[in-house]
Amino acid sequence: MALSDLLYGAYERRLAASVRGDRIPRHVGVILDGNRRWAKMLGEKSDRGHQAGADKVAQFVTWCDEAGVEVVTLWMLSTDNLDRPEAELAPLIRIIEQTVTDLAITNKWRVNPVGALDLLPPLTAQLLKSAAEATSTLDGLIVNVAVGYGGRREITDAVRSLLSEHATRGTSIEELAELIDIDHIAEHLYTRGQPDPDLVIRTSGEQRLSGFLLWQSAHSEFYFCEAYWPDFRRIDFLRALRDFGARSRRFGS
Repeated sequence: MALSDLLYGAYERRLAASVRGDRIPRHVGVILDGNRRWAKMLGEKSDRGHQAGADKVAQFVTWCDEAGVEVVTLWMLSTDNLDRPEAELAPLIRIIEQTVTDLAITNKWRVNPVGALDLLPPLTAQLLKSAAEATSTLDGLIVNVAVGYGGRREITDAVRSLLSEHATRGTSIEELAELIDIDHIAEHLYTRGQPDPDLVIRTSGEQRLSGFLLWQSAHSEFYFCEAYWPDFRRIDFLRALRDFGARSRRFGS
């Protein structure tokens, strides 16, 4: 074994020991950013970067599972990405389909699609639904796969769903205006019933949310990592956990 591997292993173990077991985030959201730039850096096509990023997904979910995280939300495809040229979008869609299928086949984690499935190709939407159905009875870690996801679209869909529900009950606009509150809207989000993300990680050095979990991240802690997603290592994850554990959360106060 190379000296660099020994040093890396020792550092990883030291990092793991520094992570507070009583301060593990229940829900971790991840913006998987930098796949295309990673490919460009290597002189490869974009789909090579997307595949390398997809290869990292199951590994990352395993790290979360081992750490005791209860929910992981992975932003794989935004609503904005759906406007990309077909030559780039089609391979990416196929990679996402295979990645979600592979997650479901492990029979370890509950796969939960979050996004506007009606904007996706019908076959893709059906595959996501099938993965959710096949893993719906599993206990343990929930893996939200955010495909065709946009924060503004989610809030719009939540309000639309809320209005539709009350319309079927015969609730008047005046009555709805009186009773609607934060909890009513939250009950119609894609992640309804789940804890809000405690920690949101974004790779590639960008320091913005870009609409990711807009509603749910009101009190989240953010961790921005310079590494492109395909290069994201366990030590990067452990650093994020260590950083989260050292923060004093005040939830807006």
